[in-house]
Amino acid sequence: MSLHQTLRSVPSFSQLRESDIAVLTPLFAEREYPRNRVIRFAHDPSDALYVVASGQVKVMLIAEDGREVVLSLVREGDFFGETALLDDEPYAASVIAMEDTKLLVLHRDEFRRTIKQLPEMSFGLLRALCGRLLEADHKIGGLMLLDANGRVAHLLLDQEARHADGLIRDLPTHQVIAQMIGASRETVSRTISAMVAKQQIEISPEGTRILNRADLESAAGQMLRRRVKTPYNGNRPVTPRATPAPGS
Repeated sequence: MSLHQTLRSVPSFSQLRESDIAVLTPLFAEREYPRNRVIRFAHDPSDALYVVASGQVKVMLIAEDGREVVLSLVREGDFFGETALLDDEPYAASVIAMEDTKLLVLHRDEFRRTIKQLPEMSFGLLRALCGRLLEADHKIGGLMLLDANGRVAHLLLDQEARHADGLIRDLPTHQVIAQMIGASRETVSRTISAMVAKQQIEISPEGTRILNRADLESAAGQMLRRRVKTPYNGNRPVTPRATPAPGS
């Protein structure tokens, strides 16, 4: 995929005109990182937005005692570091390449020189930031309100929503899932094995498929279930009104 095509696939840039993409494309520099290479450390000075052209990275926090919390996985066509375009605060989290990865880098100075020419890009970034905030709200809610089974269920539903055919081909390892949901790897392994035994999910060489959506949605809870069914796209989801019971 060319640099132009990659930028066109990024949701925040997808509404731009072809002429706008043509202006934006030369501003990005390409960088390649091998698997397990640290792309940036938490508290590094922030100065750039990164778009994943190929590969996958994890955004994570590392405690002083070595514990790791994975905040998000960023795959091809997605981006991270967008707050660096808007303020001068240091990066809040570390980013590590999970596989050989190619990134497109847009530095803050280039962005600020160009933003007046491309006002739609600023709206795209604002929509993305709103989506990230909403996603963070639901993740925090899940960590506080759901047990391990519910958190794994919600993660599986969220991963499935990212695939048009419903087949999760790139499910994270049990260790990474544990770091994403605040559980131990052993707990994640037991939970997934139990889901397979109950025929709630199916795991094959091709990937993971949800077989009993109702069970997983029940475990994930109503609030989080609504989030998975209606992924945030910059518009506030409308909650349908309850239908009154007969005779009420």
